[in-house]
Amino acid sequence: MSMETTTFPRGELFVAGHWRQSGTGARRDVIDPAHGRLLTTVAEADAGDVAVAVAAAREAFDNGPWPRMSGRERARILHRVADLIRERADELVAIESHDVGKPVTLCRAVDVETAAEQYEYCAALAQGIDGATRATPLGALAYTLREPVGVVAAITPFNFPLILSSTKIAPALAAGNVVVHKPADDTPLSALFMAQLLHDAGVPDGVLNVVTGSGQVVGEALLRHPGVDKIAFTGSTAVGRHAASVAGEHLKPVTMELGGNAAHLVFDDADLDIAIGAVIKAFVFNSGQFCMAGPRLLVARPLYETVLGILADAVPTVPIGNPREAATVVGPMAGERQLRNVEEWVDLARKEGGRVVCGGERLELDGGYYYLPTVIADLPDDSRVVAEEVFGPVLTVQAFDTEDEAVALANGTAYGLAAGLQTRDLTRAHRVASRLQAGIVWVNDWAMLDPAIPFGGVKDSGFGREYGPEALEAYTRVKSVVVSLPPPA
Repeated sequence: MSMETTTFPRGELFVAGHWRQSGTGARRDVIDPAHGRLLTTVAEADAGDVAVAVAAAREAFDNGPWPRMSGRERARILHRVADLIRERADELVAIESHDVGKPVTLCRAVDVETAAEQYEYCAALAQGIDGATRATPLGALAYTLREPVGVVAAITPFNFPLILSSTKIAPALAAGNVVVHKPADDTPLSALFMAQLLHDAGVPDGVLNVVTGSGQVVGEALLRHPGVDKIAFTGSTAVGRHAASVAGEHLKPVTMELGGNAAHLVFDDADLDIAIGAVIKAFVFNSGQFCMAGPRLLVARPLYETVLGILADAVPTVPIGNPREAATVVGPMAGERQLRNVEEWVDLARKEGGRVVCGGERLELDGGYYYLPTVIADLPDDSRVVAEEVFGPVLTVQAFDTEDEAVALANGTAYGLAAGLQTRDLTRAHRVASRLQAGIVWVNDWAMLDPAIPFGGVKDSGFGREYGPEALEAYTRVKSVVVSLPPPA
């Protein structure tokens, strides 16, 4: 899977079933984060290109076959998408690994398989979209219809390009919508690959359009375009706040999956063998570039130094290096900007009085953007590093004395995307889970996800849910029909 043997998708815009250059002919570099070298270039779209893509989507929705197909017909095509993802898994693994720096083993088992499963799951949901009759005293037959919302702008981030596009595109298409997808500026390659794959699976022209370029230009144009009916956004809280504000000005419905800063609670009755494995997975997975990562470890005080000692020994043994090697668990950061950001946060942690237990520096390797998994202890409760989202392989560790204190610390940031706890006490597990302010809570593991399990945030982590049947609700709207039934003559 070397760069020399990987074929990258066409770096053009995919609009109305065809590849086309941007209106200006401008190009954007795509860099391999494992080596800091140029992989390829892609088209740099502008607002004019967005207008063309939205017009194509609008035509496909207003006059094309996709919204008018039965759910069963759409399901057949979505199943074909899942089949093609698996058939072409080697290509997708190579593309995602080169583009984002993901280890190939995790790419195959997590990213590619999750995308295939999401299309399969949404294919099943597509066949069950229906309304309901409602009993009324009106002398009428009243029933509801669930209809697609129209043109969906899907705006996705750099860290999980394949998965986080499928969480939007698959349910949107299952419900009969059409999509204009704006992938992340720096990691657009799997989105372009998937555009062709969906076309090959039989998705009609104009139903999926992919427009690459900057968030400031392409993303902003999508947010403001009057032909877009809904915004589906995943990204930082700051950008999400802006996107929701613009959507509000135009009265567009939105779903927002935003930042996270999840707490991972280890109680004094936890099985430490299980707990430590989950703790490490929670903060090193995808080099910590994971909105549902667990970067805040809260440990019962009797276990505090014991856990720190185990982490000091275990974390440096996690294989870090070339993502194209099968044994690698931690690859590079997705880009130089992300690497510098993590360095700045760790420098701040030192200034705030934090003790670096292990890591705390970049790894010089092949010109790539590597940062050693880092554990930081003894930060004060008002630390910015504890309160804010670092988005890298950095774990802060704090002690607690009581369950109430643990819950207060866990809920003590602006975020509420995920949380987790380690305990052998089933009663405590349910009690604490009900008190944690998070959209998803894991007990005795981390990042257990499945297309049937909804996830999404509260507080500054956003609103709306992806996965599960709840995801489809965001891509349909309810229409009521009331038919007068006059009494017999």
